[in-house]
Amino acid sequence: MRQLVIATKNVGKLRELQRYLKNVPADVVASGDFGHTPRIVEDGETFKANASKKAVVTSRFTKGLVLADDSGLSVNALDGAPGVRSSRFAGPKKRDKDNNSKLIRLLTGLPVGKRQAKFVCAVAIADNGKVVKIIEECCRGRIAFASKGKHGFGYDSLFLIPKHGKTFGELGLKVKDKMSHRSKALKKAREFLKKYLK
Repeated sequence: MRQLVIATKNVGKLRELQRYLKNVPADVVASGDFGHTPRIVEDGETFKANASKKAVVTSRFTKGLVLADDSGLSVNALDGAPGVRSSRFAGPKKRDKDNNSKLIRLLTGLPVGKRQAKFVCAVAIADNGKVVKIIEECCRGRIAFASKGKHGFGYDSLFLIPKHGKTFGELGLKVKDKMSHRSKALKKAREFLKKYLK
């Protein structure tokens, strides 16, 4: 059985990726299992560019099959920010709480109808240093006025799904797995990998 390396050091993201890929006919492992993997500077202007770079660099290092993703939040009223800088929105060493606080502050006074946003996820799969598949999906919603819920990570507690009237943080994994940007992208990645690994 081939090994599929997940290129991430984010524990929350790793858990999600492993959950979505559990039916893939491969031994799914984290890039951290390989020791000191190369430091990858995410300097692309798009989610696809960053996902591809992570997949290719990690794949050259591991000499095998790698899946990498880059995802983040795009807010209409902020011209698409935080975008590819979602994880470092409040600064390079800040935490989710700091990023969420900055977002709430920037949207202060904005009515609910002007708080549209989307989560975007790009997934890149590389084999021996070459990209063999790239997928991008999104999930649309709004930014809540305050953090609600304890499920998930990142901006989940602020990302409101109008149909449910609740944030991803309140809805939990069962509902999130049916509609999130990452679940949509990884379902397509999973189907591709099943065929690719035959």
